[in-house]
Amino acid sequence: MATAPLVFITGASSGIGQALAAHYHQAGWRLALVARRTDVMEAWAEAQGYSASSYAIYSADVADPHSIIAAGEDCIARQGLPDVVIANAGISIGVDTARREDIDVVAHLYATNNIGMAATFQPFVAPMVRRGSGRLVGIGSVAGIRGLPGHGAYCSSKAAVISYCESLRGELRGTGVRVVTLCPGYVDTPLTRQNRYAMPFLMAPQDFARQAFRAIAAGTSYRVIPWQMAVVAKLLRLLPDALFDRLLAGRPRKHRAGQ
Repeated sequence: MATAPLVFITGASSGIGQALAAHYHQAGWRLALVARRTDVMEAWAEAQGYSASSYAIYSADVADPHSIIAAGEDCIARQGLPDVVIANAGISIGVDTARREDIDVVAHLYATNNIGMAATFQPFVAPMVRRGSGRLVGIGSVAGIRGLPGHGAYCSSKAAVISYCESLRGELRGTGVRVVTLCPGYVDTPLTRQNRYAMPFLMAPQDFARQAFRAIAAGTSYRVIPWQMAVVAKLLRLLPDALFDRLLAGRPRKHRAGQ
């Protein structure tokens, strides 16, 4: 009997990551779930009634390259080489460059959202190339399209995700390994519920997971979800700086660390 395909997901203990895990499991995939809070992850999987053979949980902090690389290597040893790797773990915190303590926040955010993504992919690239197949999925954001006041660290980190995945896609062209960049709009998760501003086209994480699953299966190079935010993203790209700045004047800002 053929072994069910395997998906490796970081940040799987809540939000988008948990919704992706549930959708993949429903589709008959085996799960390799990565989170710092493994107790939360284990309790969730048990509450869903998942059989012990259908998933494994790995403890890792994506901000620590040694930790997440070790989790990837452990996954290969225990469950085999995944068919899909989703670098989903990320954080969003407002920053004020005038405050010294916020520079440390910027460094931690980049370590998680950017270095953590590269480290998540690293153990799988060479084995996937040797096999001639695989999907490496980076979770960007519509916030990576233009810089929003008070969101400098998050917006720039997601812009970096988009550029990094594009570079990796070119490097792996012709190998059979596809790089997929997904840019969510506003998704109803713990990450967004504290936002102090309007969130147009807010979608449930389950809806995002369903659309993401299809895009990943198709090997789509770049997709904004939902489609309405794709239209917004295109308009944002076209806006002259002066008009863009005027439209965002006075917009509430993301909570800073500790707020």
